[in-house]
Amino acid sequence: MEVKINKEIRDYQESMFFGLSLRQFIFSLLAVGIAVLLYFSLKPYFGTETVSWMCILGAVPFAVMGFFSYHGMTAEKFILNYIRTEIIEPHVLMFKPTNYYYEATKGCIEKHEKEG
Repeated sequence: MEVKINKEIRDYQESMFFGLSLRQFIFSLLAVGIAVLLYFSLKPYFGTETVSWMCILGAVPFAVMGFFSYHGMTAEKFILNYIRTEIIEPHVLMFKPTNYYYEATKGCIEKHEKEG
């Protein structure tokens, strides 16, 4: 019998249902629920193939949110941080190059230019 042990204790995720963490399981159920809701609400108006594609497109964002992780942030934290940094508090970064060598030797350069 082999037991997997993570090198970093913070990377450990407990499997709750079907090998998924609780977060992954909840978002998977939410994706299935959205797909079923879309199917029954759109079936009278569209054909089967079109409805199936709409169900897939409607469920994918919720399914991805359960498994998404970027620099240790969940999807909700990532979206909130992105909105905060790009929309609410945008910063304009100005690049003003400075030639420190020229600044340090400006006096000598001007002296040599006057001499000749």
